[in-house]
Amino acid sequence: MPSLIVMRHSKAVDRLEAEDDFERGLTERGRADAVRAGEAMKAAGFTADHALVSPARRTRETYQGLAQLVGDPKVASPMALYHASSEMLERAVKTALSEGAQSIVLVAHNPGVGSFAHSLAVSAQDTKGLPQGWPTSMFAAFELTPGDGRLTASKRLALFDPKADDIA
Repeated sequence: MPSLIVMRHSKAVDRLEAEDDFERGLTERGRADAVRAGEAMKAAGFTADHALVSPARRTRETYQGLAQLVGDPKVASPMALYHASSEMLERAVKTALSEGAQSIVLVAHNPGVGSFAHSLAVSAQDTKGLPQGWPTSMFAAFELTPGDGRLTASKRLALFDPKADDIA
């Protein structure tokens, strides 16, 4: 069964500290949280053969913090992932699956990434512990259900909360 890790980028500098939104980099805490998220992925035994990463600086820097911990996946950074809706993220994942991906890590932005993770958790019938929003550096991992319609999950494999520093 294919798997998917859905992650929001780590903590970025304030909008006023960057030239524009696209170029907002990570804070010191954000860089540390990205590595901690990667360590949690590795400890849970997750790897990826494909990474979908928004081309914004904060998502690329988040991915750099965890990349070595999830293997050596093929990376795609289409502009369509920048502030993508849940539907756009789903399309990107379905495209990667159609190209042969079996284990995907997705690093993107709210509100799309949180909405996408929530919809997968609902389909897996496992919403326990999901926050209202989707904090920076949080990720959820799912076992995906093959199909031609909407992307669904058969099981939630993990939920990482960087503030609690644990994986459930």
